[in-house]
Amino acid sequence: MRVLGVDVGERRIGLALSDTSAVLATPLRVLTVSRPVKQGAVAVAREIAVLIGQEDGLAGVVVGLPRSLDGTCHRQTTHVLGFVEALRRYTTLPVHLQDERLSSHEAESRLAQHEKNWRRRKARLDAAAAAIILQDFLDHQPRPPTRDPELEGGDAA
Repeated sequence: MRVLGVDVGERRIGLALSDTSAVLATPLRVLTVSRPVKQGAVAVAREIAVLIGQEDGLAGVVVGLPRSLDGTCHRQTTHVLGFVEALRRYTTLPVHLQDERLSSHEAESRLAQHEKNWRRRKARLDAAAAAIILQDFLDHQPRPPTRDPELEGGDAA
């Protein structure tokens, strides 16, 4: 099942979605809201409802948790925790937190390689950051061991 990644900002919320095997994250869209904690939670809950209703469904949500480089909390951390608390009121899906330090910087660097126009990059930045947050989360999830038919007594020549 798929997983939704969320990057909460002051005015924009970036969304990303994993593939059905929950291995690869892809930017989805950017939501623009005036009050991210309340309006943002409602807007993301609407996106969740749409994704749940689709054939591939949705297994959970990952929200990027901002921290200072030394790991301490700051004003934006409190803002995102308020968003998560509000979002949990609107969905029964598990909502996970993922460290998002430097995700926006990494997203900007990646976008700059392919898109030279700053305004176009800016429009896609939050969804790209959400994809990085989600990919970090997915990369740290336990995976079932893969089967190798040759090691299981397959035909040996």
